[in-house]
Amino acid sequence: MTETWILLGATSSMARALARAVAERGDSVILAGRDMAELEAMANDARLRGAKLAEAVLFDARDPGTFGPLIARAEALEGTINAAVFVGSMPEQAQIDADPSLVDGTVIDSFTGPARFLTMLAPVMESRGKGTVVGVGSVAGDRGRLGNYVYGAAKAGFATYLSGLRNRLTRSGCHVVTVKPGFVDTAMTWGIEGMFLVAPPEKVAADILKAVRKKKNVIYTPFFWRYIMLIIRSVPEPIFKKLSI
Repeated sequence: MTETWILLGATSSMARALARAVAERGDSVILAGRDMAELEAMANDARLRGAKLAEAVLFDARDPGTFGPLIARAEALEGTINAAVFVGSMPEQAQIDADPSLVDGTVIDSFTGPARFLTMLAPVMESRGKGTVVGVGSVAGDRGRLGNYVYGAAKAGFATYLSGLRNRLTRSGCHVVTVKPGFVDTAMTWGIEGMFLVAPPEKVAADILKAVRKKKNVIYTPFFWRYIMLIIRSVPEPIFKKLSI
C-alpha cells in the first residue's frame, strides 16, 4: 500500500532526517515549506534514495492561501496520507519582550497555522480511514519558563490541539502522535547558551517512526526528557518562579 508523507517545514533538520528515512523505505514525500529551491534539491535527494514520488510544494504557516493547493494535492494522491508538522519559530524571549508584535508570528508558526492546516486535512484522512499525524511540539510546552514562555505557550497550545485531534481521528481509524523533543541539533538551537544532552536529528526521526509503528500517543525524544520534565513540572511554583531557567 502506497504511503505518502506530507512534511510541513520540510527544510528543518528533523524533517530532513525523517524525509531521508521514509524515502529509503520507498514511501512518497511531499516536501512543504517556503524555500522552493532547497525543497527541490531535497526532492531530488529523496528520489535518489528510493522515494516512489517526491515533490516540493509551497507552504507558509502565515499564508493560509498556500494551504488549499496542498490539501488538493493530498486529495489527488492514492493510498495512505501521513502528515508530520515541523513548523515553528522561536525568537529569543528578550526580542519578544522588546517587540511584542513578535508574539503573533511565533504563535502562528508554532500553533495556529499548523492547526488550521491539520483541521483542513482531517476530513481527507477520515475519508480513507487510515493515516497518521505527527505533531512536533517541544518540552518547552510542559511549563512556562522565563527564557522562552511565549514559544512554550504556543507549543503547549499545539499539544492540546493534537490531543483533541487524536480523540477525533481515532474514531475513523487514523492516529495522532505528539512528539516532544528536548534539545536537538537544529538551526533553532544553534548558538543558544546552556544547551546540554543535544540529540542528532536522526535520533528524533527514528523515534518518530518507532512511535508511529507502535501507535504511541505522546513521546519525548530522547526518552530521558520525560523524566527531566517530570522533575521540572514537580517544582512548586513559589520555588520555580525564582529560578532562572
